[in-house]
Amino acid sequence: MANQTVPVPDIGGAENVEVIEIAVSPGDIVAVEDTLITLESDKASMDIPSPAAGKVISVLVSIGDNISEGSAILELEESDSKNINGERNNGRATSAKPEVATPEPEVVAVAPAASQFAGDEISVVIPDIGGAEGIDVIEVCVAVGDSVDEGDSILVLESDKASMEVPSPASGTVTSIRVKEGDKVSEGDSVLVLVSVDAVASPASSVSPASSSVSVVESVNPVETISAPASKTLDVTVPDIGGSAVDVIEISVRVGDVVEDGDTLIVLESDKASMEIPSPKAGKVLSISIQEGDKVSQDNPILVLEVSGGAEEASTPSTSVSAPTSPPPQQSAAKAASQASPEKSTASESAAKGSGSDVYAGPAVRKLARQLGVNLSEVKAAGPRGRISKDDVKAFVKTRLQKKPENLAAALSSGVGIPQVPEVDFAKFGEVEVEKMSKLSKMIAANMTRNWLNVPHVTQFDDADVTDLEEFRSSMKKEAEKTGVKLTPLPFLLKACAMALNQEPSFNVSLHADGEHIVRKKHVHIGIAVATPTGLVVPVIRDVDKKGLLQLAEESSILAKKARDGKLLPKDMQGGCFTISSLGAIGGTGFTPIVNCPEVAILGVSKSTIKPFWDGEAFIPRQMLPLSLSYDHRAVNGADAGRFFTYLTTLLADVRRLSL
Repeated sequence: MANQTVPVPDIGGAENVEVIEIAVSPGDIVAVEDTLITLESDKASMDIPSPAAGKVISVLVSIGDNISEGSAILELEESDSKNINGERNNGRATSAKPEVATPEPEVVAVAPAASQFAGDEISVVIPDIGGAEGIDVIEVCVAVGDSVDEGDSILVLESDKASMEVPSPASGTVTSIRVKEGDKVSEGDSVLVLVSVDAVASPASSVSPASSSVSVVESVNPVETISAPASKTLDVTVPDIGGSAVDVIEISVRVGDVVEDGDTLIVLESDKASMEIPSPKAGKVLSISIQEGDKVSQDNPILVLEVSGGAEEASTPSTSVSAPTSPPPQQSAAKAASQASPEKSTASESAAKGSGSDVYAGPAVRKLARQLGVNLSEVKAAGPRGRISKDDVKAFVKTRLQKKPENLAAALSSGVGIPQVPEVDFAKFGEVEVEKMSKLSKMIAANMTRNWLNVPHVTQFDDADVTDLEEFRSSMKKEAEKTGVKLTPLPFLLKACAMALNQEPSFNVSLHADGEHIVRKKHVHIGIAVATPTGLVVPVIRDVDKKGLLQLAEESSILAKKARDGKLLPKDMQGGCFTISSLGAIGGTGFTPIVNCPEVAILGVSKSTIKPFWDGEAFIPRQMLPLSLSYDHRAVNGADAGRFFTYLTTLLADVRRLSL
């Protein structure tokens, strides 16, 4: 075993680059390509990988040091399975050389040549950009040493008309960058060089066992064969989304599709946010377990992927050598891979500083953020020196999905997209008391703001002659009381509105969320606004058109009592087609009620009064009920509203029509 001093490799000529992280300590065992330290310049950060497998003897730098290309980083005691020039045994790092009882030739005879391991160099050029020339490079998304996947953004270009991202044509490692921010490029210009990972596969399986040195290896492991990684299946499930069941609104893949690590599989939507679920690995979709419209929760199955096994899945054959031996190279490599820390894996995804911002994130993180629609400047970084990881992005999305209703209420009450009302210090004008709003009050405020901002309201006014209705109601009071029911004007209003909804079906609809369809309802459920000590609630009476006046009086009384006692269940306030809001004996000559979405209309009822009515010969006193009808002008036309209102007042004026 030989000791090697590991220097800073070619870092593009940068000097006095700061050491921001040291990923190893004396005594650590490292494999080839494990991160040793992380450097950061004023443009980007990069991880320095180990050129050999071995044991760290000493670390020669400290966090905060400024070093340049060629500066010594640490001393490494190399393992025997890798020579000082950096050639690897079967493309894997090993921790020990097998001991055999007989003299042996060098096992390195089965290792791939250095040129084989290095892979194919790919010169990445500017693709077809519509013939434009002299386009500005506004962001370089990668740094030398970064590992990129096919499709990851490597550059962002901007012309005077648009901006575009240049994707990587293949997966690999960036070895050099030929442009910088501010440069001008045209179609065909070379921008960087990649070493393709496609050529970094282990070629050991193609080595002929004709040489004596190969025979020695076979004597140590006679049953061992090194084959291409085997495929395996992976069950992909819903990750942690905050514990609630959410809707599947889009499935982005089909059976047979090939996906990359991080590609979107499905899109979920709750009542507060939507998020895309990325693929945890690259592979082929074998089956899909869900459909659009399904509701899913954490750990529900999404699909099955066929993924390629890595070195860690390779089988470890037994050996027939009687003398004590070290674990075979494959086992050592698997062990080294299994012991690699998550921190090192995250660190290997180089972070790049966004142009014109203070955001530090690597290409894979930026890609995930774009897929999830996350603004990285809003994400709290947990990595060293403020670097953002994939976990930080996922935690940010999870927090947004778990946002409490009161936060939504505050956002809506401030007016989305509308200049906010400036904060006022009321205490400077006199004594005040600040009282916390109840949860119900905040929900009402949010609902009212949302409805007012989204619905183009129109309100029509009219008076209904309820003289005959009141005479009939008064005559039926005692009979109703014998059945234990108090007969108020509300049952008559409910029955009349139900008949008007059936007569004018354009009012018994809702707008579909996709903005392209109308939902026509074949049932008549009407909500009644009830004032309670904690706020206004709207319980719903179902199938109003199928019930009589006494039954409606009884149900409305029961629901109103449950509302005032705070005993309404969520199902008691759902499914309404239309709402009646009555000020009753409180007073007033009219008001403009706000439509209760997703309904398209609401009836406001004020206090009835005696007014003179000209019958053609003389003024006679009539009891008139002021009504105000607000409706959503996206769904209801003015002519429809006129017909609905006229029919409604006709029913209230002649109570006999309610029996038809």
